Amino acid sequence: MEAAPPAGPGAPPSQPQPQAQGPANPVAALLPRLRAKLFTWNILKTIALGQLLSLCICGTAITSQYLAEKYKVNTPMLQSFINYCLLFLVYTVMLAFQSGPDSLFHILKRKWWKYILLGLADVEANYLIVRAYQYTTLTSVQLLDCFGIPVLMALSWFILYARYRVIHFVAVAVCLLGVGTMVGADILSGREDNSGSDVLIGDILVLVGASLYAISNVCEEYIVKKLSRQEFLGMLGFFGTIISGIQLLLVEYTDIASIHWDWKIALLFVAFALCMFCLYSFMPLVIKVTSATSVNLGILTADLYSLFFGLFLFGYQFSGLYILSFTVIMVGFVLYCSTPTRTAEPAGSSVPPAPSIGIDNLGLKLEENLPEAHSAFL
Repeated sequence: MEAAPPAGPGAPPSQPQPQAQGPANPVAALLPRLRAKLFTWNILKTIALGQLLSLCICGTAITSQYLAEKYKVNTPMLQSFINYCLLFLVYTVMLAFQSGPDSLFHILKRKWWKYILLGLADVEANYLIVRAYQYTTLTSVQLLDCFGIPVLMALSWFILYARYRVIHFVAVAVCLLGVGTMVGADILSGREDNSGSDVLIGDILVLVGASLYAISNVCEEYIVKKLSRQEFLGMLGFFGTIISGIQLLLVEYTDIASIHWDWKIALLFVAFALCMFCLYSFMPLVIKVTSATSVNLGILTADLYSLFFGLFLFGYQFSGLYILSFTVIMVGFVLYCSTPTRTAEPAGSSVPPAPSIGIDNLGLKLEENLPEAHSAFL
């Protein structure tokens, strides 16, 4: 091979030869970004807290079903009454020992009627959902109970001024797809054999109960973020005990009188009350750093946990669709938590609109704002 002759003074300069580069791989470049976006500490913590709430709901479902099937005890209002009494003994008493504007007397004096409505919505939501199982199928309850999520998002839009992005609607759709998969698995395994006595009444009860749950959750998010967790739980325990106690005497007096009490039944009532008390105590903590909508998406897996325990306790049939359903719900939940929403200022507010995002998904927003603050400082 001959060497190239040197370029003369009039010759054009030689162009540098481009270096060989491997083919661009957009997937390989995208994976680290997705990993950094979806698997942060705050998202993992939110997932863990959401599944803790799901386990609490699973505990209430398992104990209630065991009471109904093993001992023929159907007293949802008595079970809720015990929970409200525990809230009263812990959080209402805490408010009673406080002084100043946060004391029990001042809260009752200023906002008693608001908390009556909140207590009524929460008590009736618990009662209607449980009562619906006597009229309609398990499949209908699981599907129609999801009606509370769009209601909750609409209420958050108008009351809390939450503003969603496209990914949030996609995430909710993915979660509902997971619920549909779970319902399909129930149909294939025969868990929806109970047709109920009046399906229409049962479906209406589920829709009303889900809407009342949405109202209660929106009020809870507002109170724990603007006021305090102790005030919400204390006032809910105060008025929930009164309302559920009155309703207990009206609708379940004969059912309670017919119970043949023994230590096993008493232990199941205690287990239900402790699970419900933990659920009510922990949920405000999770809502404060996320939102009521993300919490309701996270607890969609509660039915799956109930199924897994039911495999051993009630002889349920297992289906691989349940694993697929759990995976789809968790994917939708992670997608929803991956992007924080923002909070718009109310139209009549004198405060100028903030350039930053609002208080929803607070942990995610702090994490998202840290690199921006560091860049601005530099």
